[in-house]
Amino acid sequence: MAETHKKYKVDKNGNVSVEKRQCPRCEKGTYMAEHFDRFACGRCGYTEFKRKDKS
Repeated sequence: MAETHKKYKVDKNGNVSVEKRQCPRCEKGTYMAEHFDRFACGRCGYTEFKRKDKS
C-alpha cells in the first residue's frame, strides 16, 4: 500500500497539494520519478534533466 504522506502535503488551511511533478505528456495523475540528475516518466519515457547552477 502506498504511503500517502510522501505524495501529498496539507497546509494549515487544509489545502492539499501534490509533492511530485506530473508528466506534461501523459494524462493527469501520472507522476514522474525523481533521480539525482533528472525527472523521468516511467509511462512514456519523457525526461527532464536538472540544472547544475555554477554560482
